[in-house]
Amino acid sequence: MLKLFFSYSHKDEEYRNELENHLAMLKRQGVISSWYDRRITAGSNIGNEISTNLESSSIVLLLVSSNFLASDYCYEKEMERAMQLHEEGKVVVIPIILHPCDWHSAPFGALLATPKDGKPVSMHANQHEAFANIAKDIRTASGSLNIQQTTKISHGEVSAPSRERSSNLRVKKNFSDNERDQFLEDTYEYIARYFEGSLAELEERNSHISCKFKRFDHTSFTAYIYADGQRSSECYIFHGGGGFSQDSICYSSQADGRRNTMNESISIADDGYTLFLRPMGMQYHMSGNNKDALTQEGAAEMFWNILISPLQ
Repeated sequence: MLKLFFSYSHKDEEYRNELENHLAMLKRQGVISSWYDRRITAGSNIGNEISTNLESSSIVLLLVSSNFLASDYCYEKEMERAMQLHEEGKVVVIPIILHPCDWHSAPFGALLATPKDGKPVSMHANQHEAFANIAKDIRTASGSLNIQQTTKISHGEVSAPSRERSSNLRVKKNFSDNERDQFLEDTYEYIARYFEGSLAELEERNSHISCKFKRFDHTSFTAYIYADGQRSSECYIFHGGGGFSQDSICYSSQADGRRNTMNESISIADDGYTLFLRPMGMQYHMSGNNKDALTQEGAAEMFWNILISPLQ
């Protein structure tokens, strides 16, 4: 039985719990067992317990999000040690992408991530499908490890030797039109959910604020913010339909549904390794350079800052 170690931020604990549910069959079949820090009992030395269980694991699952990357303990203690063990051939590290974030430049960025194509769990319309995909990948990795670890010396057989290899295996690729179009659609959906959630939270936190969010169709939505009943800010966000919106997502400060005006936009770009987003820079500048790369979360926050700025 192989031991799995969960490395994750407690802010993402709901995702960890759901993933463990999807690993139930692997546990029932005796393929894996799992360990995470909530298993530490009162009075135990937390650091020692985590280190001991990390060192004794066969697979380390990195539950990657901005919370994970921002956590000093997750990054410097767990992830960096896990990567050392990975390079030594003692464990297999599997990055599991929970949310859009700048993970490609991390030490594990060259590893094959799951779900498929590194598409974040939170970006799937049905997150159970994403977790099922992750469970399948873990089953495959477990099967490969079991083959390598078979055959005990006591049975007169020799363990399969570990394969020496470089960790520098990243190669450039050409992204297809289908991949770029899908990334654009996924980004639009993320922005729509981001705005809907942000408007609801803004309303809850401010008694004098009311908000409206309305989808026109699968390619556009409007957002309104009212302060003391007076309209303070509005926007129309859209993509597709020809013109300058064909290969970009556009922001207009006029929520009238017209696609012939915009105040800002983002387009799809790539560096040969990953797809990202680039602002046009009409209203937004980052470090004085409007060619800086944005994640989906960064693009959503850029548009949100334009909407909320009149109230700040």
